[in-house]
Amino acid sequence: MKREEKNLLRFDTLADAHRAFGITAPLHPLISMIKQAPSWSALGIPAQHVLGFYKISYKPKLSGKLRYGQGYYDFDEGGLLFAAPGQIMGHLENEEAVCSEYTLLIHPDFFLGHPIAKEIGQYAFFSYTTNEALHLSETEKATIMSVFKFMEEELNSRIDDFSQNVIIAQLELLLNYANRFYRRQFITRKAASTDLLQRLEDILNGYFNDEQALSRGLPSVQFLAESLNLSPGYLSDMLRTLTGRNTQQHIHDKLMEKAKEKLSTTRLTVGEVAYALGFEHP
Repeated sequence: MKREEKNLLRFDTLADAHRAFGITAPLHPLISMIKQAPSWSALGIPAQHVLGFYKISYKPKLSGKLRYGQGYYDFDEGGLLFAAPGQIMGHLENEEAVCSEYTLLIHPDFFLGHPIAKEIGQYAFFSYTTNEALHLSETEKATIMSVFKFMEEELNSRIDDFSQNVIIAQLELLLNYANRFYRRQFITRKAASTDLLQRLEDILNGYFNDEQALSRGLPSVQFLAESLNLSPGYLSDMLRTLTGRNTQQHIHDKLMEKAKEKLSTTRLTVGEVAYALGFEHP
């Protein structure tokens, strides 16, 4: 895996990205706002590449959204995409080469000395995949666009002693709006989420009923997410909104259920039950 990552095209600085887009260098080396940025696929960027900075972009059209879950989605317009440094990026197969209306690039060093340097890791949507983008209603889009435009004006009109604090305040506002709108997306997609919950239960039941735990050990969050074609972060956030419990807690609940079932309906010892469910020790 490490060898493959070394061969990936890397964009370590904002200047690298600006050169790829064919635009002038950023006014600030650690943060920039790009309007009408072409898609990576349109630029001929390899399907998989790595960024050394945060990226938040709004695309007016996301054809790839049809790959979400079972094809259920809320709005036919575009949406927000988030990426964190070090992630392996990749555009969707047959993705239309649609420009991003706004693309915000932020190097992690821009946050040094500010609480957001630690807090930004709490926003799980930076680890979501492209087909888990935040789809916005017209009202939500207007809200997000107003924040983008304010940041654009601030970055282009002045850079002074107050700039960093002002921009970070606006970024925190943007992230909090994204959190709110993602929660709305989970709620309005309740039918699709309920279907995913049922599939999750089927996968867990099959895992233990087929005694896969004997050879593979306890099921992991990563295993369940891959089985459902979702990212681990998106799956946990969706479940937490739907049931109040994350993926790991769902695994624990299923373990307890199966353990009680085996202890009450078989003559297996506690040690034998533990072994059958994938534990190394009783």
